[in-house]
Amino acid sequence: MPPLPSACYPESWLHAWRWQDLQVSYVTPGLSQQRPVVVLVHGFGACKEHWRHNLTPLSEHWDVVAIDLVGFGESEKPRAQLDGEIAESGSMRYGIDFWAQQVKDFVVTHLHQPVALVGNSIGGVVALAAAEQLEAAQQPAQGVVLVDCAQRAIDDKRVDEQPFGRRLGRPLLKSLVQKRWLTTALFRALAKPGVIRTVLRQAYPTGSNNDDALVDVLHRATQDTGASESFRGFINLFNDRLATELLAVLTTPVSVMWGKKDPWEPVEEAQRWTRFTCVENFEPLESLGHCPHDEAPEQVNPLLLSWITAMFDANGGSVS
Repeated sequence: MPPLPSACYPESWLHAWRWQDLQVSYVTPGLSQQRPVVVLVHGFGACKEHWRHNLTPLSEHWDVVAIDLVGFGESEKPRAQLDGEIAESGSMRYGIDFWAQQVKDFVVTHLHQPVALVGNSIGGVVALAAAEQLEAAQQPAQGVVLVDCAQRAIDDKRVDEQPFGRRLGRPLLKSLVQKRWLTTALFRALAKPGVIRTVLRQAYPTGSNNDDALVDVLHRATQDTGASESFRGFINLFNDRLATELLAVLTTPVSVMWGKKDPWEPVEEAQRWTRFTCVENFEPLESLGHCPHDEAPEQVNPLLLSWITAMFDANGGSVS
């Protein structure tokens, strides 16, 4: 199935790839096999179009790919299988390592030059896990850039940090969100343009680039068959990978940028990540929220250019 036309990219940039018998959508202006490659990984509920203000500027210097994770954007959206459920034909267990394997396999299959990974929100954790898998495959990435990486405070391993009331109600919550009828109804209530616009107002505190095009892009993917399944899989990830666990073991260099007005992922917690040996840079961004790469690309793109250039230069790569 060919990719659908995109409001953000030329049709010639859109590509499809079969992975584990699933269709994966990605966008690239072209893979020359001559230049280093930057791989952009979106966050939960987003898609490759969320890099609409970054892909072209970065492609002036390197080959660039933005990929739709399975369950999002134009990639296929299989039925979610939770732990303890009987496996159904075609069902998948959504999770960090699953998406990381998708990114790792894409790198190994398609890319033969030095690679840097950039991830926003949950895509940041995916990028870290993909870097871990690439290290294990002895094809390490040259670096990872985290843009307001998800901290996953709801994970079981962080439950002691939760207020007493939330800890008390946690068993009921975990039981409820396993029920497909409930998660589907909740997803449909949230997957409306007005609700998406309200959420974006929180994520983009300056209001910059929070436009109709963004709402339309994010809403379109929610109308696909199976779109509620990745939502069900994601909100049941109570025991999965944490960024801090990955940062503790990675040798791949990591740089971190953070919107200081992120309403969901506290910058104070993220600043503590500088204690990890692999973290080489940390840059707080004044007045910006959870998606600074889209909210203020004029601030983020030069930072990406500087950091990624240093990553590639350390391995002999260069800005063309």
